[in-house]
Amino acid sequence: MKIIAIGRNYTAHAKELNNDVPEKPVLFLKPDTAVLKDNKPFYHPNFSQDIHHEIEVVLKICKEGKFIQEKFAHKYYEEIGLGVDFTARDLQAEQKAKGLPWEIAKAFDHSAPISNFIPKAELGDYHQLHFKLFVNEDLRQEGNTQDMLFNFDAIIAYASTFFTLKKGDLIFTGTPAGVSKINIGDRLIGFLADKELLNFEIK
Repeated sequence: MKIIAIGRNYTAHAKELNNDVPEKPVLFLKPDTAVLKDNKPFYHPNFSQDIHHEIEVVLKICKEGKFIQEKFAHKYYEEIGLGVDFTARDLQAEQKAKGLPWEIAKAFDHSAPISNFIPKAELGDYHQLHFKLFVNEDLRQEGNTQDMLFNFDAIIAYASTFFTLKKGDLIFTGTPAGVSKINIGDRLIGFLADKELLNFEIK
């Protein structure tokens, strides 16, 4: 199982980090060791002092595919959930300044908490899914999948050009504006279409 994640897929988030708005999906990978399930606590690592939360809608791939045409992409995912793409912003800035890869800032252990998944048939129009993240009682991020630069099917078609998608793979589809630093003692609570799917503590 692998995680394919999409960067800068919401215009406001790209701008808040002073990044250019991309013309094609920006892809990066996380290993299976990044996954954190069942609302288990996230233990803040010592190697970063500036880890940010990034709430994202996550697709679970249901069958193998390669070079998938966009018009058929909807057949490759049946369940949708939520995830948090934790990013060590200080490490990322250091690596980017040196022109180096920044996997250590994105792909570290437990950097991808995920929720349970819901059949997409239960979510109505999943191209207009509302989602949000509270840190403690403060609403920090709020988005709607209709605002993505590249929708689910476009992402799958593009990603499958480079990577064979396999059953169980996860696709993190990008985060809206509002990312911010997490602190020990925080509680992160995520909602997808008004369903609470994430609720875990930072330790």
